[in-house]
Amino acid sequence: MNSSGSSERIPRLALDTSAWSKLRSGDTRVRDLIADAESVLVPAPVLGELHGAFELGSRTRENRVALSDFLAEPFVQVIPVTETVARHYGRVFAGLRRAGTPIPANDMWIAACTLDQGACLLTFDHDFEVIAGLDHLVLDGIELGTDDQD
Repeated sequence: MNSSGSSERIPRLALDTSAWSKLRSGDTRVRDLIADAESVLVPAPVLGELHGAFELGSRTRENRVALSDFLAEPFVQVIPVTETVARHYGRVFAGLRRAGTPIPANDMWIAACTLDQGACLLTFDHDFEVIAGLDHLVLDGIELGTDDQD
């Protein structure tokens, strides 16, 4: 169900870092939503967060390969940071500042990329709920039907 309460198919699904992590841990809800989407978008700031985490982790190569394989899928597209995305960021930043509800800068960039593409953001992070106009789907942290991958 998206933020408007609809359970219709999500044509353009953007992934937050938390959604990628849950996908990798085998969360079937994330896998099913991705399988049902017409296209899956990965905002460039998500890639930055993931590569940073990979560098700090013990399975750097394995994680890089998994991400590279995913990004090579024909239905997956990276959302670059463009001038238009930067304008969306400015509006998000100003709106949150005026409302007194700041969130991390990377989350604002992820939201800006998603807004630019008219996509629905899949996340486990409630920070995105305060961003006006952002179509988003926040799943809870309970992993249903996970497959062990270790």
